[in-house]
Amino acid sequence: MPQEIERKFLVVNDSYKTMAYAKTHITQGYLTKGRRRSVRIRIRDDKGYITVKGPSSAGGMSRYEWEKEIPLQEARDLMALCAPELIDKYRYLVKCGRHVFEVDEFHGGNEGLIMAEVELKAEHEPYVKPSFIGKEVTGDRRFYNAYLSTHPFSAWGTMENE
Repeated sequence: MPQEIERKFLVVNDSYKTMAYAKTHITQGYLTKGRRRSVRIRIRDDKGYITVKGPSSAGGMSRYEWEKEIPLQEARDLMALCAPELIDKYRYLVKCGRHVFEVDEFHGGNEGLIMAEVELKAEHEPYVKPSFIGKEVTGDRRFYNAYLSTHPFSAWGTMENE
C-alpha cells in the first residue's frame, strides 16, 4: 500500500525563490474530504491528476496516498464537480542535501501562507533544513490543503496561525 511520509513547515523568508530549480502552478479541488479520506482533483500546469488520501497516522506524518495522471479535460470536468473553494498555489522545488523541498506559495483566500514539505522514506529519516524553514506544522490539520479549501488562511485572524 503506497504511503506518503512527509513533514510540513511554515516558511520564514523568500530565499526559496532563488534556490528553486522548478516552479509550477497548481489548482486543486476536493470531490470529498474528511478525517478518513479525501479525493482530490489537481491541475498542475497542463496535466491533470486524481488523488485519494487515507487517514493520517497519530502524528500526522504518514498516510496512504494513491495518485494517477488523468487527461487534462477530464480533470477540468471533475474540477467543476468539486466544492466551490479551490486551492490556488505556485509550487517551487528546492534541493537541499539528499531531499527536495516543495514550497507552496498560496494565493486567493490563502494569500500570505507559504509552507514547505519534504517527503521522507521513513518517519525518522534525517534531512537538512534549508534556511527558509520555520516552525514545523506536521500533523496540524489547519495546514492540510483540504482544510484550507474551506477555512482560508486569510480568514484565520492574527493568532490562529501561530
